[in-house]
Amino acid sequence: MANRKKALLKVIILGDSGVGKTSLMNQYVNKRFSSQYKATIGADFLTKDVMIGDRLVTMQIWDTAGQERFQSLGVAFYRGADCCVLTYDVTNSNSFKSLDAWRDEFLIQASPRDPENFPFVLLGNKIDAEAIRAVSIKRAQTWCQQKHNIPYHEVSAKEGINVEEAFQVIARDALQRESQDAQDFPEFPDQIRLDPRPNNQNNSGCNC
Repeated sequence: MANRKKALLKVIILGDSGVGKTSLMNQYVNKRFSSQYKATIGADFLTKDVMIGDRLVTMQIWDTAGQERFQSLGVAFYRGADCCVLTYDVTNSNSFKSLDAWRDEFLIQASPRDPENFPFVLLGNKIDAEAIRAVSIKRAQTWCQQKHNIPYHEVSAKEGINVEEAFQVIARDALQRESQDAQDFPEFPDQIRLDPRPNNQNNSGCNC
């Protein structure tokens, strides 16, 4: 492995309430799924270290509230995002119709330096419920083509289908953008010392 510091990649997941944003994040990071629905209040995040080629990347994945009364709380979390994952439920056509509003709101609030080329990814969740699908693959692909060819993946947070692969692509595309961008993603050392004491004093004190 090349001697390079970790790259910190901030990923924001947006979409209507109930499309499975929290479930996707938990499935990818913790390999867990819960059928009990609990609305996200404000925003929450999990981190996961992944290897992309010879680069160690820490993905900081932010799960934001989809309910309107909490949306204003999430605005502060949009800034500094390296990628935005737009999510909808393939069995709910209204969640698909909301994608334009979510994308527009993100661009307004996050104010990326190059909005035309900012990396978005679209995830169509709940393909395990194919029998009640309401949004066709072609419809989603057409929408993506109209938005500068946004990458599109169909996933199932419940069954873990394509979730790992989708987030790998998200990280890889964002790092590729880094190599074309004069401003690299923020990097940080493996260890950050908050205690100013010298090393030989680290083991003193409480062992609790």
